[in-house]
Amino acid sequence: MMGLGSIFQPEIPAGAYDAFAGPARKRAAARQPWTPTDGRMPALFISHGAPPLLDDADWLHRLFEWAQRLPQPFAILIGSAHWESAPLALSSPAASTTPVYDFGGFAPRYYTLRYDTPDATALASLVRSVLPAGQQPHEHLDRGLDHGAWVPLMAMYPNADVPVLQLSLPTEDPATLLELGRRLQTLRDHGVLIIGSGFMTHGLPFLTQKIILGEELPSWSQEFDHWATEALGRGDVETLCDYRSTAPGMPYAHPSVDHFIPLFITLGAASHSDARITPVIDGYWMGLARTSFEVA
Repeated sequence: MMGLGSIFQPEIPAGAYDAFAGPARKRAAARQPWTPTDGRMPALFISHGAPPLLDDADWLHRLFEWAQRLPQPFAILIGSAHWESAPLALSSPAASTTPVYDFGGFAPRYYTLRYDTPDATALASLVRSVLPAGQQPHEHLDRGLDHGAWVPLMAMYPNADVPVLQLSLPTEDPATLLELGRRLQTLRDHGVLIIGSGFMTHGLPFLTQKIILGEELPSWSQEFDHWATEALGRGDVETLCDYRSTAPGMPYAHPSVDHFIPLFITLGAASHSDARITPVIDGYWMGLARTSFEVA
């Protein structure tokens, strides 16, 4: 049985976040805002977590320190595994839109958490400006950020002082998502941080009690993570695009592909001849590879 005080059955739900948030907000308030002299913002791929991330002090601090090393962005555009919708769509740009609580089985407190970000109308205009007439996104005026967006951003930007929009994933086709990312690439010149939020492995149906408790590490998760990390290190996007048929650990690592495909938004938004891919977070969580990286 999972004991009380663990990240799965915490004595105080999101208690680790409560302890983290006060000092983090003070430090985050001192960040310098992005200016054109900083150059392009990077593009990130984040292996996000469900609400238990807010009970994992180590992971919270890793995400926060990552953001600390970056200029404070003008805005954030994030594509999450939890919003697959065609045609292309944007979340509401209105300030303080209620988050989407797209998870089940957790303590009541998680369904009351807020991430009230500023108005993102200017970002919505920028996104529309870089997309052709036939690909203009639909705005869902009543849709807030889902947990693939607001949970990791609560750690990275705890003051909720950066405008944020969520972009839907309109397809599972890697080539199409790469092209969408390329269209968005110039937003980085305006201080926009582009994030693909998924999970490097996400074989939830195949997790056992021993895996969840950290007593075993599934081979399918290790093998897929090693394969993807090596391909990223080579900048081998073509191999990554062919993951369904060539990656070891499939289909166990991704029985559905929603948590891997945000990676292609990130790679598309960073595609140029001298792109540098830098791993930032590694390791495993409930047996799932939480590999996360930035591309500059």
